[in-house]
Amino acid sequence: MSPVVLAILPIFGLILVGFVLHRLDFPGVGFWPVSERLTYYVLFPAMLVSGLSGRQFDASSLGLVLTLVSAICLVGAFLVFTRTMFHLDGPVFTSVFQGAIRPNTYVGMSAAAALLGPDWMALSAVALLTLIPLVNVLCVLVLSRHGKHGGGLGRVGLELIKNPLILACLVGMLFSVFNQLPRPHVLMELLAILGKAALPLGLLAVGAGLRFDGLGASTLPVALASLAHLVALPLAAYGCARLFGVSGPAVTTALIYTAIPVSVSAFILARQMGGDHEVMALIITAQTVLSALTMPFVLALLG
Repeated sequence: MSPVVLAILPIFGLILVGFVLHRLDFPGVGFWPVSERLTYYVLFPAMLVSGLSGRQFDASSLGLVLTLVSAICLVGAFLVFTRTMFHLDGPVFTSVFQGAIRPNTYVGMSAAAALLGPDWMALSAVALLTLIPLVNVLCVLVLSRHGKHGGGLGRVGLELIKNPLILACLVGMLFSVFNQLPRPHVLMELLAILGKAALPLGLLAVGAGLRFDGLGASTLPVALASLAHLVALPLAAYGCARLFGVSGPAVTTALIYTAIPVSVSAFILARQMGGDHEVMALIITAQTVLSALTMPFVLALLG
């Protein structure tokens, strides 16, 4: 069996376990929202700070940034310019747009940890610091234009400033750049222990959030978003990487963070800004399931 498949199977195995546990109502209805908040605000930031401290960043980081920005903008622009061709109303289109470009960081970091070797944390930090601001700004612009409620960039700017993953990446990178900054051993060990729980709990929460009711009623937007995200986006990333002369682990990183399914946070933004949150929930579910098949194929073929 392919090493890529062997590395990715446990990731989707944990997602499946989360789905089954949620369907069995174990350990309880209130557990999953609380565990997701704990993971997002405490465990993932702890993992990023401890993992990035002492890491080195080289010139390949710029190529990775250019690759990710170009791929996201290409796919996003294609959807905007072809929206009328697919006869999608505004709110549904916003869900398709989010579904095409917003990455699930839980799945991405788990795949990166399994496939990129000892430098996976530094490469992931570059990817996250590129994707999170870019994707949020683009999605808010589209929701402001086509959603029911609209909104503004002021709010998304505030959310980015408060984003725990961005803040954790910045703190960890500061510790790397300025080696003279104090890093108490006890504190770093505490963060490392907390961080070890981030990936499994995050993946279990992804599985618990899957919803299959009504999946057949929204075939076109689900299929369009899934094709754009799981096929077109990694292909665009690969083409851009070749264009910019990016090679080695940076290419694999670009493929990982473009081949992963859409984030569950897309559902929250759709509900807050007047997107079609029901279609968004279906896109999230479909992509999470389909990516178990497409990710190994894309990474084995192009990585």
